[in-house]
Amino acid sequence: MSDITRSLTLTLLPPTATISSYFCRPNLHFPPNYTKPSTTFRCLPSAVKVANFVPTSCVALRPKCSPVRASGQPQQMGGSGSRGTNGLSLVQPILRFAGNNLLPLALVSAVGLGLAYPSLGCAADKYNLSKLGPFGIFIISGLMLRSEEIIAAVEAFPVGLFGIVSILFLTPYFSRIILQIQLQPQEFITGLAMFNCMPTTLSSGVALTQLAGGNSALALAMTVISNMLGIFIVPLSLKKFVADGVGMTLPTQQLFKSLVLTILIPLLLGKVLRESFKDVADFVDRNRKLFSGISALFLSLVPWTQVSKSKSLLLTVKPTVFLVAIGLGTLLHLTLLIFNIVAVSALSAISGGRKSTFSRKENASALILVASQKTLPVMVAVIQPLGNAFGEPGLLVLPCVAAHLNQVVLFSFSCSENNVSNFPQS
Repeated sequence: MSDITRSLTLTLLPPTATISSYFCRPNLHFPPNYTKPSTTFRCLPSAVKVANFVPTSCVALRPKCSPVRASGQPQQMGGSGSRGTNGLSLVQPILRFAGNNLLPLALVSAVGLGLAYPSLGCAADKYNLSKLGPFGIFIISGLMLRSEEIIAAVEAFPVGLFGIVSILFLTPYFSRIILQIQLQPQEFITGLAMFNCMPTTLSSGVALTQLAGGNSALALAMTVISNMLGIFIVPLSLKKFVADGVGMTLPTQQLFKSLVLTILIPLLLGKVLRESFKDVADFVDRNRKLFSGISALFLSLVPWTQVSKSKSLLLTVKPTVFLVAIGLGTLLHLTLLIFNIVAVSALSAISGGRKSTFSRKENASALILVASQKTLPVMVAVIQPLGNAFGEPGLLVLPCVAAHLNQVVLFSFSCSENNVSNFPQS
C-alpha cells in the first residue's frame, strides 16, 4: 500500500522546476529579493502533505534576502519632495494674490518708490515718461474694447443713460461740499474735489461687475461713453464746481486739447488696430490679464513721478493730516455708493417696480458699481497741463491715489455675494 501511495504522490507532484518557480517567482509589486511568507505552503495540494513533503527543503532553494523596509528610501525621496512642495505652497498664494491685486500693488509700490528714491522719478519725468502712462492706458483700452459687448448693452439703455448722467452731471455736485472742508495743505481737498468730477474707472468697474455677476456689457458701455463724453464735460465741470470755488481760472481750451491727445486719439487708435487685424484682436483676447497688468504699470508711472517731485513737500505734511485725507476719500466713495443705491431704488419704484429694467439685479449691480467710482488716469491727464494752477501737482495726486485704492478695496467687498444680494433686483 505504501508503494501505491508513493506512486500516486509522484504522479500528482509537479516537476521540481515547477515547484521552484512556484515559490521563488518574483512578484511585480515587490522587490526581486522579496520572500513570500511560509504560509504559502498551505496552498499546496494535499498530496504533498501526504508525501511528508518538508517545506524547508524548498525554502532552502529561495535566495536569501534582507527584510524589506518600506520606510527606507521612499521616505528620503518624499522628504525632499515635501520640502519642495511646502516651498511652492508658500509661493503660489503670494503670486496669486499679486496677480489678482496688481493695480493696488502697483500704485502703492509707485508711491513707495517715489518716496524712497525720488531722484529716479525726477529723471523719468525729465524725459516725459509720465506722459507715456495715460497714452498707453487708453491704447490698451481700445485694444480690449469688444464691439459686441457694447451692442449687447442696448437692451438696458435706460439704466445706462441714468448711469452716465449720474457719473458726469449729478455726482460732481458733491465737489462743492468737499471744498467746504478746511485742511492743510489745501491741495488735498482740491485734489479730491477734482477727482470727484472725473468719469468712471476704465477697468475696475467692469471687472467688479463681472465678479458680482452683473451686466458686464452695460458696465462697459457706461465706462466707454462716460469717458468719451468726459473729454467735453470734465473741463466744464471743473470750471463750475472747482475753479470757481477756489477762485482760479481754468484753461479750458488747453485742457480739452490735452484730453483729446491723451484719451480720444489713443483710444481710437487701439480700437482701429483691433478691428483692422484679427490676429491682434485674438491675441489681446487670449491675454487680457496680461494687458490689464501692463495698463496698471502705465498707470503707476504718473504717481511715481509726481510723488518723486513733491517728496520735500510731502515730508512737511503731518501723518495725521494725510490719514484724514484718506478718510475723506473713503467717505466720498461711500457717499457716491449710497447715492446711487437710493437713486436706483427710487427709479425702480417709479418705472414699474419689479417689472422695471432698473429692478433686474444684473443691471442694478452694474450701475451702482460703475457710477460710484472715479478714474485716476483722467485725473492725471487733467492735472498735467494745468501745471501749478490748483497747487502742487504731487499733493493733488497723492490723495487721489489713496482714494483710488480705497474704492478698489471698498467695492471689492460691495460686489461679494452677500452684499450684492442687497441691491435692487427682480
